Amino acid sequence: MSRTPGTAKKTEDVTTDAGEARITWIPAKDARLVLAVGHGAGGGVEARDLQALAAVLPARRVTVALVEQPWRVAGKKLAPAPRTLDTGWRGLWPALTGPGLPVVAGGRSAGARVACRTAEELGARAVLALSFPLHPPGKPEKSRADKLLGAGVPTLVVQGGRDPFGRPDEFPSGGHGLVEVPYADHGFAVAKKAPLTQDQAMDLLTGAVAGWLDGLS
Repeated sequence: MSRTPGTAKKTEDVTTDAGEARITWIPAKDARLVLAVGHGAGGGVEARDLQALAAVLPARRVTVALVEQPWRVAGKKLAPAPRTLDTGWRGLWPALTGPGLPVVAGGRSAGARVACRTAEELGARAVLALSFPLHPPGKPEKSRADKLLGAGVPTLVVQGGRDPFGRPDEFPSGGHGLVEVPYADHGFAVAKKAPLTQDQAMDLLTGAVAGWLDGLS
């Protein structure tokens, strides 16, 4: 993975009805899209998949916006109810569309669910769902497939082959694309004994997302 030389991050605090949120912008030169990605319920924008995309995509003319929900900015350890997450995301949307470019809504885990629930309403160009939590671990009967299938815009799912929240072969057919990162868990970590290295896993993920984004514009 290579970072765009001279790319300067900048942060923007945004007031929403759910509290103060934050966007970390990684701008691309002559950008054609904005990819806005939110974090999951168990971590922040330092997640390896979000950081990998931020390192690679600006060189592909995609500005990356790493979105921190108000509960994370406030230093809380537990995520609020889904409707509160949606409220925070909606409040951020005007800032995300500020550059005047099409915005792809995305996120990992709980952030992917937020993107799917609000994409059509907000006018997102597409949805990127990283580690979509298809069901709680060990409870495949409690499927959240309706949220994924109801996004209403072009959608790409990138899923670890060992994800306990839903392996790739558990996903229903539908209008979404699905990319598997073999041997990866919910955080896209791969064991040292796996035939795929961690760097190779991230290269597979970023390459798949970059290629999909190329097809949108």
